[in-house]
This record gives sequence, C-alpha cells and structure tokens, in this order.
Amino acid sequence: MFKPRLKPTFYSHIFFSRFNFAGMKIALAQQNYHIGNFGGNTQKIISAIEQAKKSGAELVVFSELSVCGYPPRDFLEFEDFIGQCQSAIERIKPYSQDIGVIIGAPQKNSVLPGKNLFNAAWLLYNGQVLGVSQKTLLPTYDVFDEYRHFEPARSWNIIPFKGHRIALTICEDIWNLGDDPQYPVCPMDILVKQAPDLMINISASPFDYGHDKDRKKAIRANVLKYGLPLVYCNAVGSQTEIVFDGGSMVYNGNGDVMRELAYFEEDFCVADITPGKTAASQNKAEPLPGTSVSDEGIRETQEAGAFNIMAHLTGRNNIRQIHRALKLGIKDYFAKMGFSKAILGSSGGIDSAVALSLACEALGAQNVRAVLMPSPFSTGHSVDDAVQLSENLGNPFDILSINELYDRFLSTLAPLFKGLPFSVAEENIQSRTRGNLLMALANKFGYILLNTSNKSELATGYGTLYGDMAGGLSVLGDLYKTQIYALAGYINREKEIIPAHIITKPPSAELRPDQKDSDSLPDYNILDQILYLYIEKRNGPEEIKALGYEPSLVNRVLKMVNVNEYKRNQFCPIIRVSAKAFGVGRRMPIVGKYLG
Repeated sequence: MFKPRLKPTFYSHIFFSRFNFAGMKIALAQQNYHIGNFGGNTQKIISAIEQAKKSGAELVVFSELSVCGYPPRDFLEFEDFIGQCQSAIERIKPYSQDIGVIIGAPQKNSVLPGKNLFNAAWLLYNGQVLGVSQKTLLPTYDVFDEYRHFEPARSWNIIPFKGHRIALTICEDIWNLGDDPQYPVCPMDILVKQAPDLMINISASPFDYGHDKDRKKAIRANVLKYGLPLVYCNAVGSQTEIVFDGGSMVYNGNGDVMRELAYFEEDFCVADITPGKTAASQNKAEPLPGTSVSDEGIRETQEAGAFNIMAHLTGRNNIRQIHRALKLGIKDYFAKMGFSKAILGSSGGIDSAVALSLACEALGAQNVRAVLMPSPFSTGHSVDDAVQLSENLGNPFDILSINELYDRFLSTLAPLFKGLPFSVAEENIQSRTRGNLLMALANKFGYILLNTSNKSELATGYGTLYGDMAGGLSVLGDLYKTQIYALAGYINREKEIIPAHIITKPPSAELRPDQKDSDSLPDYNILDQILYLYIEKRNGPEEIKALGYEPSLVNRVLKMVNVNEYKRNQFCPIIRVSAKAFGVGRRMPIVGKYLG
C-alpha cells in the first residue's frame, strides 16, 4: 500500500523575465499542474526546460511534487500512480542534457520499516539522476496530512552541481524557525555543516490572506541565519479547495529580494545567482509570528481587538488577494473538472450577488446562468435588484416563481401538519424547492451549481441542508459576512456592478414575512469577531469573554458553531482563503459535547 501528501496546478501561458546579476543562471518555472495529469504536467515541465535552455540557464527549478500535482492524497496508495510518476521522470530525463532540472515527485522507500514513500526533490542532469533530496518535516495539520503517506528523510547531504554545493530542501523544511518550532530538527542546521553555497527550496505553500508576509519572513529568516542565497519555487493554481498563489522568489545572501514572480498566475524567470557565504549581514531577521502581524494587539481591549480583527478581515489588500484567489479557485475547478458552465440561485441578496459577479469574471458572463426564484415572501425589490445585477453583468437569467410548488407542498403536507403554527419547516420547504429546481437545471444542461453560503452562516447553522446549502463548489464559504460586503465594495471599485441597494439593504433570507438575519443572529460586526477568535484563533470561551464580549452572547455563538457540525460535514468543497477554513483543514466530531 502507498499513501499521499499535498500541492500543484494547470495552465499553458508562461511569462518570461530576466534578472541580471553574476554567477550561475537559474531558471524558476512557476507552473499550474493538474493532479494525476501526467501527460499534461510532463509536457509543461519539458516546455519550460526548453525555454530555460534557450535563455541560457544552467539549472531550472520546479515546485514540490510537480510531476504528479499537489496534493495527490490517497492517489499515492496506488502502485499504478507511483509507477506513472516514475515513468514521467524517465520521460523528462532526456531533456536534461546540458541543463540541471529539479523536479518534485514521490520516491519509493527501499528500507523498511517505515512508510513506503518519500516526498522527494530530484536533480536530473545529462539524462541521469544526479541527486535526490527527501523531505524531512512532514506537516500534519490544517489541510496537510503528509505523514499519512511519507517517511521523513533519514539522511541529509548537499548535492554538487557544476562546482557548486546545493542544499536542496522541500517546503516545510525551511519553516521550522522561531521561538516555538514544531519539529525537533532543522534540515538546514545539518546541511550547513557540509559547506553549501546555495539553498534551493521547492514548495507547494497554500494561499491564505496574510500568508505571503509570513512566507517572506520565513524565507528571509533562513537566508540571514545561514548567510546563503536562496531560490524558492512555489506552486500556483487551485486544487479543489486549496489555492496556491505562487510568488516564487530569489533572495541574495544579505536577505534582499532579488526577484519575485507573479501571484495567482504562471510565471518564469532566469536569475543570475552568486552562490557562496555572505559576510555577516547588518540586517536582522524579523520574528516568525505564531499569528499574523495584523493580529498583534488583539488582546488589549475589546475596542482595540475589534479594530484589529475587522482590519484584518476587511483590509483592502487582503480583500484584493481574496478576490484573485476566488477567481482562480473557480476557474481551475471548472477547467480541471472538464466543465465550462455554472448555475446559481440569484436572490437579490449580497451573497448571491458577489458569487455571481466572481463567477462571471472567472468563467465569462455568458457561461453563468442565474435563476431568480421568488416565493410568497420575496420582496419586489429583491427581484428587481437581481435582474439589474444580471443586466449589469450581461449573464443569462431566468425567473421561476416557486409559489405554486410551495402551495402544493403545503397542501400535500396539511393532513400531517395538522394546522400547527408556521415554523422553520415551512421556511425550509421554500429553500429546498429552490435547490431542487437548480439541481434539475444543472443535471439537464451540464452545469455546476455554485453555492453562495458564507462562513458566518455555515458557522452558526443558518442554512438549509439540501436547500441553499446545495452545490458542487462553495465560492464564499470561507468568507465572513463582513468580508462579503468588503468584497462587494471591491468589485464595485471602478463602476457599479452590484446595485447599491443590494449592498445597503438589511440582509434577509425572505422565508417569512418581514424576516431579517438579525432576527436569528447577532449583528455581523460582532458575530464575525467572535467567530474569528474561536475558529481561526482557537480561543476558548473565557479567553473571548476576557476581551470584553458579552458572556451570554459568546456562549450562544460557540454553541451554535459546535452543534451545527453535522451540517458542515455534508457540505460541498469550500475555496480556502483563510488560515482555518471549514472542510479538510478543520476536523471536528459531530457528536462532541464540548460547548454544545
């Protein structure tokens, strides 16, 4: 049996740029791979090798597990999958004539006991394997589950190449610095004793808003600690729920960024590197935070904490990055699944408006169908707002009233409901009727249904299973409601796309007369802060109350989160943009009693 780990992406266009320094010419190929698409991935790698040769590069570097795509997960348990990884390496070897090629691929472990595979970086040269480095630090947290499939490295050696001595590491191997390291060893502490003159790290580091700052700090901390230049090649693209943002970098030995590749798109560069030890730098490494810099001071007072949390959640730069990440997540999900058209329910509310706008940007407005499904409780302005939105975007839309279907459900159930008062049962019938219609259209015409639930709703259970929680992909499930409003403002940054009334009116599910979200939930500005402290920061109830939040409200909110785990467990994949998203990165028991 074999077992896996996590990362890559897929595209065809490559941008070229050149940085002149002096020394060995090293190319970085930041590419978007497709998990298990060995033919497509291999051809992309070969094309970049040929481009690197034409550019005069002596070495070309690709990202972690580039051959098979990251994360392959339990595909690694199949002998055939591992065999195709090896066949791809054999196909790439002949193209390494006169150029070094560093690729990522699984390596079989021939020494037992231990796991059957290593996560490895392979250096090919002149048709041969010149050296292999195995990953030492195997993350098993959040979306990562590497130790499930891989054995940690047991030996560490530099790889000689063209008179240089390369310390070759993989992703997490350079993240074990700071005051609270997760692992008992740093591979570079061992490799530096062998007098390397260059560090190369191949990576598949996922995106979350703010993570690019922590990533740069980690890379720079390595450069300043070991006094060596560092070439860092990261993955780009989206793999189901995980987005990789690229941003590959070249640092000189003084800790200066000499080259930084594009974010959220493929890129390519050739940099002239001067390997070797650097004289003691006057620069000092910034501390590697356990929390992001934007969270500093979160515990001072409720007022200060509120300011910092909301600034972190809705800050312009974070929203700009989230916008790009969500578009890439939608685009890659459809392209890699072989779909081109989407459908969603357009209610005239903020969530469906933002989801529709993003889908139109990612897929083209002509490929996104909006369905307006007014019920007896829908307001006229909601239909008008949804129509105006689609007219602004230029996407096709339909209006299907559910009044008759709703009445038929009620009349069919009347003998069993026995005149009991109106309740959530009647509300959910409307939501599930809409879900049924959307899925019927998706099945008939080959659409993927995009879900429009947000993180605040998913956290508190404010949604209907098999109704508004239906879908093949969740666009907004990792964004709090306050972030949805900030994203709407960003979408409207140049002109009004989302009608102003959608943004300014009080949010409502419109499932009963005069319903407002505030009837069931606390004000989103407060709710989202408590949710962030509990979900992202993993603060307990007493810690949150100590910040000044009303104790009974904290108890109520945390209970809502925990008792609704069963709903989230049945939810579709969510595009991950935060440091702690619902889904594979947050594993909670459904029947737990804690705070329930």
